[in-house]
Amino acid sequence: MQVREFQQQIERIYLERDARRGLAGTHMWFCEEVGELTRALRRNDKAGLEGEFADVAAWLATLASLSGIDLQAALEKKYGKGCPRCHASPCACP
Repeated sequence: MQVREFQQQIERIYLERDARRGLAGTHMWFCEEVGELTRALRRNDKAGLEGEFADVAAWLATLASLSGIDLQAALEKKYGKGCPRCHASPCACP
């Protein structure tokens, strides 16, 4: 699944509900999910990490949608040529 397809899938599933909640409320849920990911990382919870990374990605996609941002286009624009500063891959910045 491409990033754009993922964002569209999340929109089909959640956008109506998330739009009612609004950007600020949805951002709070995103932050909560980042906290859950942080706990899983601290505990080295391999079983939980996969789900937590997926949850964070889903909430990030929702925030992008609510903000009118095509996440795939934003990623390609910023990172499509490598490091945003030196354009190398891997980064060659000092």
